[in-house]
Amino acid sequence: MNDQSPSNAPQVTPGSAIPPEELDRMTDDIVSALKTVYDPEIPSDIYELGLIYRVDIDDDRNVAIDMTLTAPGCPVAGEMPGWVENAVATVQGVQSVKVSMVFDPPWDQSRMSDEARVALDMW
Repeated sequence: MNDQSPSNAPQVTPGSAIPPEELDRMTDDIVSALKTVYDPEIPSDIYELGLIYRVDIDDDRNVAIDMTLTAPGCPVAGEMPGWVENAVATVQGVQSVKVSMVFDPPWDQSRMSDEARVALDMW
């Protein structure tokens, strides 16, 4: 994945009841919140690592997130969804956050952004 068109960008159903300006602000703020969460063993945030597979904002401002880990046996597997929920719950307008851990498709380094590759010196 490159920074050109991230597949993990928040998605909204066309014709959303949320005004476009508010939706844009919420989307930007959710991405910013996701970028505050780090895997303690990797010096790059989970968004740039490509660990966020899906973010959906419904008409009631409930946020559903599908995420994965770099490895299923990651030592923080039990804690990371809570970190993500707490970060996104601080975004103005968000009513609730539900994080689901998924492992299909399995994460690989191709999902990382250019920013993460630079941070990890993986060119």
